[in-house]
Amino acid sequence: MGISYVEFEDENGVLRRYRKHVNGRGLVATTAKVDPTAFVDPTAYVDPGAEVQRHAVIGPGGWVDRDAIVAERAEIGVRAHVGRGAVVGRNAVVGPYASIGAAARVQNGARVPREAKVAEGDEYRASTEDLRRLGLAA
Repeated sequence: MGISYVEFEDENGVLRRYRKHVNGRGLVATTAKVDPTAFVDPTAYVDPGAEVQRHAVIGPGGWVDRDAIVAERAEIGVRAHVGRGAVVGRNAVVGPYASIGAAARVQNGARVPREAKVAEGDEYRASTEDLRRLGLAA
């Protein structure tokens, strides 16, 4: 099977090219970096300059905005949005319909609830329960 490309015009009128990711067939900008072990749902997309690391999951309708980072084993829920330049830490979970603002940070292992909004530039911390789930808290 050959590489399949789709082109979109961005908000500035610039034509952007996306390819279908090998694992899940979601759309990934040609300038984004997505590990082959990551899963990108067919209805999800990853914008230019973004990075999705090993074994991360971008769920149905998920959107990883420009220059954002989704660390290894993180999960982005149904129709969740990771804002421009935001970072979602290792093993973190962003719930369905949640929104992570531009330049915001979600700590390693944190679980952002369904429909929650993390404001631009804020940091969402892992709870003791989140850390216990990962075996990191007593």
